[in-house]
Amino acid sequence: MSELLFEIGTEELPAGFQKPALKQLKSNFISRSKELDLVHGAVVTLGTPRRLALLVEDLADRQPDSREEIMGPSKQAGFDNEGNPTKAAMGFSRSKGAEVSELQVVNTEKGEYLMLVQERKGVATAELLPGLLKDLMQGFSFSKSMHWGDNTHTFARPIQWIVALHDKEIIPFNYEGMSAGDTSRGHRFMANVNLKIKGVGDYRQCLQDAHVVADSEERRKSVLIEIEKAVADRLDPSVAHVAVDEGLVETVCNLVEQPFGVCGSFDERFLQLPDEALITSMREHQKYFPVVDNDEKLLPYFVAVNNTDVKDLALTRIGHERVLRARLEDAYFFFGADKKIKLDDRFDDLTGIIFQAKLGTMLEKTERIVKLTRLLAEKFVPEDVDEACRAARLCKTDLLTDMVGEFPSLQGNMGCAYALHDGESSAVAQAIQEHYLPRRAGDELPSSALGAVVGLSDRLDTLCGCFGIGQLPTGTTDPFGLRRIALAVLHILEHFDWSLSLHEVVHKSLSLYGDKVDGSADTVEQVLAFIRGRFNNDQLAAGVDGEAVEAVTSVYFDDVNDSMKKIQSLVGIRREDAFSVLAASFKRIRNIIKENVDTAVDESLFKESAEKELASAFNKVSLTVQPLLEQGDYSGALSSMLALKDPVDEFFNEVMVMDEDSAVRANRLNLLTAIATLFLKIGDISKMQRS
Repeated sequence: MSELLFEIGTEELPAGFQKPALKQLKSNFISRSKELDLVHGAVVTLGTPRRLALLVEDLADRQPDSREEIMGPSKQAGFDNEGNPTKAAMGFSRSKGAEVSELQVVNTEKGEYLMLVQERKGVATAELLPGLLKDLMQGFSFSKSMHWGDNTHTFARPIQWIVALHDKEIIPFNYEGMSAGDTSRGHRFMANVNLKIKGVGDYRQCLQDAHVVADSEERRKSVLIEIEKAVADRLDPSVAHVAVDEGLVETVCNLVEQPFGVCGSFDERFLQLPDEALITSMREHQKYFPVVDNDEKLLPYFVAVNNTDVKDLALTRIGHERVLRARLEDAYFFFGADKKIKLDDRFDDLTGIIFQAKLGTMLEKTERIVKLTRLLAEKFVPEDVDEACRAARLCKTDLLTDMVGEFPSLQGNMGCAYALHDGESSAVAQAIQEHYLPRRAGDELPSSALGAVVGLSDRLDTLCGCFGIGQLPTGTTDPFGLRRIALAVLHILEHFDWSLSLHEVVHKSLSLYGDKVDGSADTVEQVLAFIRGRFNNDQLAAGVDGEAVEAVTSVYFDDVNDSMKKIQSLVGIRREDAFSVLAASFKRIRNIIKENVDTAVDESLFKESAEKELASAFNKVSLTVQPLLEQGDYSGALSSMLALKDPVDEFFNEVMVMDEDSAVRANRLNLLTAIATLFLKIGDISKMQRS
């Protein structure tokens, strides 16, 4: 067994590039080594802004020897009557890189066939590694990359060095004119020297000695230690601490090779800014951490993380403070200027913002949102319809403010702040802020019903508008984030447990566009199918029984929470032994009735006792089940339906459905159709047969 060390040294990679690149490096090595039949042990990737590294332990010294028996044409087809090879035999051997003389004749169940036995001696790992490393170099996919110099292949940043060691020996590997070696480099500023790497064992420590923390998790821990230490050096840690944002921690972690924290301060007058504006000014542009007290209230301090240790900490602190002051002055000016114009006075100016070229302006969109909000509010919050519509009217007006123009991520947050300043109610202000929630997968949901109603209206308008002009997402493009929008609609409805006919609301949303979009029934079905697809995927991702999901949504999907209740009832009843038998019988029923839809049954046409008993049992079950279905008690309804198991089994054992008498045959089909129709009010249980 041997070891492999592969390091790609680069100019500083963007923070968001490193994690995906390391993931690709590891997965590509594992898949490529599997293709080469190279056995290996632990695979670890390490990375900093200046390097991507792969460390492999217990790598096999060579491929295993292999023996493959490849069957060819029959002997009769491969040789003529005189024993000469035919084109079939010659073609087969040639395709395998062999001679006809190497073919063997073997007896099989189908007769005599030609077979080629190929024995291959495993290739030494040292011979395979140059090609494997070249594949790894070309296997990266960055969100942005380009050709550097005369290079043939693109990369995120120029490559500065390559370390490639197999059992401490340099791998003879050349890429774009650069030869691999055993020399890495230390920290750009604190140890700008060449580092002789001996192998996997001393790699981390060698870099650590040169002020490079190669392990991103260790570097992350160092960042957390440094920012708290920086605050403790300036303030009493019992009353002040860093407001840790995990996303910022990860970003900062990927901006430095060794972190050093410094705590600075800013003028207290800037605390008059809304917290979100202040935090965004620090976090998004400067990558600074806010400092808060024990009540999580912002203090006039921040923490910056440097990539180098400095001799004059005070001078460094002044530099950070000067840069942040300029940002905060801008925000302070924008905030003051924005407050001079009320949100409501900005409403008509929304005509200057294009929502989508074919769908009109943001003013038109807002007017549609207000109408859809009224419809939803009358259903879900009838006591607050006016406030809901007021929030809908103002929800996009902060897009016209200077603050949101400078910090787009503050849309909604600034709308809330300006609404309160304008004297709007706290409920309206909160709804303006929350209608954007959830912004992404896993994000928090609106806490207020008003915010949820406005958010639903906004998203349904976008979703229906895009589908109405044929702007559908594809496998690689989704410019309006329609998948995310559909999931947000589902999660909001689930969170508030609201009963809503998606068919009705989609039809209404499309109609509000007038002749701007195709509002036909086909478009409605397209939108519903898209939402249903997101629902199914979301349920599967949550670990819900996929067959139960398919059983329900394949029949009918309209009310999200009603569908979930049906799914849960099917998951619960599946544990009953009788259910699997009934599911199999139901599949048989579906196959027999095919396109039959008539459910009228004439008892005078019954000839067999089994069909009489089934009809009687069905009538009793139906009387019990119908009120349960109306109440949404699907578990109770399914439990009652299990009573049909034995009568259905007996029916199929004793009765020939396809009787010669057309009237009798039709009557039996109608009985089975009536039974199927009852079950389909919950789901197609034939999709839930146990394998």
